[in-house]
Amino acid sequence: MDGPLWTATHAPALEELPQPEVGRSMERALAEPMNLVVHGPKGAGKTAAVRALTREAHEQPEADRIEINVADFFGLTKREVSEDPRFERFIDSKRRRNSSKADLINHVLKESASYAPVAGSYKTVVLDNAEGMREDFQQALRRVMEQYHETTQFVIVTRQPSSLIAPIRSRCFPVPVRAPTTDEVVTVLERIVEREAVPYEQKGLEFVAGAADGDLREAVLSAQTTAESEGEITRNAAYETISTVRTDERIDELLDDAEAGAFTDARSTLDDLLVDEGYSGTEVLEAILSVARSRYSGVELAAIHRLAGEIDVDLQEGTDDRLHLSHMLARLGERAES
Repeated sequence: MDGPLWTATHAPALEELPQPEVGRSMERALAEPMNLVVHGPKGAGKTAAVRALTREAHEQPEADRIEINVADFFGLTKREVSEDPRFERFIDSKRRRNSSKADLINHVLKESASYAPVAGSYKTVVLDNAEGMREDFQQALRRVMEQYHETTQFVIVTRQPSSLIAPIRSRCFPVPVRAPTTDEVVTVLERIVEREAVPYEQKGLEFVAGAADGDLREAVLSAQTTAESEGEITRNAAYETISTVRTDERIDELLDDAEAGAFTDARSTLDDLLVDEGYSGTEVLEAILSVARSRYSGVELAAIHRLAGEIDVDLQEGTDDRLHLSHMLARLGERAES
């Protein structure tokens, strides 16, 4: 996308959250600070709701809100943890040399909770995507929560609250965040496009909201993509843009599988495009070339264009699009291995 993401520039305030009951739960936590488990499906707006809470709760929210993406954090190597600019102030050279990765992670959790808030009486530590947290780290987190409960609010954001150990769940107030309805998503989109002064039709916003199927983040980004590519959000503009984006995602998946030698998966995606989506072989080939231009360059891109030229001739002369495109996928796999 050309400019800043709308999900960031139009981050909602508490009163703008699409699910009114979530706003009420957050206001309760605002009046009486408490640890929270915020849970719900992907894209429902969990993290946006937590950030809205901290903007209201803290005079300097950027300083007194510490966000740790668990899926990213626990996937880091020991060296990456120790050199991450978010955490390097907590880790001196001696600890970096002598500690295991688990020790470093536990130390970062403790240090994040231990220092005094910049303004006000408490700070907020947000653990996002917490379903990926191992039990031993959860036990360490439990101890940190007990030790620093007076000055630190912990907010655990997850799609699977059942993955949390009982001692953590018992120390947190649950805030369920359901997927927003289509009408609620349309209301959010209306507010954003009017602020952005983007021409729109109601049916265009309804199409974007319906296609997202309860994923608020996807709806907002799809609306932004449509606005940037078409200059307006009408039903036709949204259909063309969203169809192209989704096709590109499937083509990326297809090329990833082909290059990894996972031909069964690649052919399954190809069948989806040819049969379920109704694309012709020529249209799939054109989509492959379009995506290839963003993935490859130089000699590699030129080779793919030559291969596509050969396959295009076969498509024009033959009758089995799947056979010829499968041949192309096999050739791509051979190139990746060589």
